[in-house]
Amino acid sequence: MTLRTLLSSAALMTLAPAALAAGEGEGHDTLFTPFTDTVTHLVMIGILIFFAILWRLGVFKTVLSSLDNRAEAIRKELAEVAALRAQAAEALAQAERRQKEADREAETIIEQAKRDAHAFLEAAKQDLADKIRRREAQAEARIGRAEAEAANEVRRAAADAATEAARRVMAGQAGADQFEAAAREIEKALS
Repeated sequence: MTLRTLLSSAALMTLAPAALAAGEGEGHDTLFTPFTDTVTHLVMIGILIFFAILWRLGVFKTVLSSLDNRAEAIRKELAEVAALRAQAAEALAQAERRQKEADREAETIIEQAKRDAHAFLEAAKQDLADKIRRREAQAEARIGRAEAEAANEVRRAAADAATEAARRVMAGQAGADQFEAAAREIEKALS
């Protein structure tokens, strides 16, 4: 706004009440009635002069530039907040992906551990069964050897008893009594 426009507006405002007052009578209130008062005119002129001084000093430019600067700062902050929000959303999505991946990996590890434990259990069962079979075979072999030794011992005892009986028979009397006595001794030795 230029000074000329401002002054012409002020002049029109001061002349308007005089123009309205000439055509009206007393007691008629209109929309422009407050402007016919002299005090109102003086206050209006004072306000216009005050605004003119402020305009001339550049206060409006300063106020508008500070408002523009503030609006620009707010825009920058909003852009920064939007960027931070996007980064946070990306970080959240990445964390969720990592969590899902870790869950899948944990499930894989658990399944592998279950398979390994099952395989270890089966191997332990097989090993135990093999040991039991070997021990049974060893026990059967020992029993077989013990039976064979017992049979050999019985044969030796029988042979010794027969030999002893035969020696007695030969050394002593020859007859049927001796034969029966030798058979009894053999039976005693075997039992």
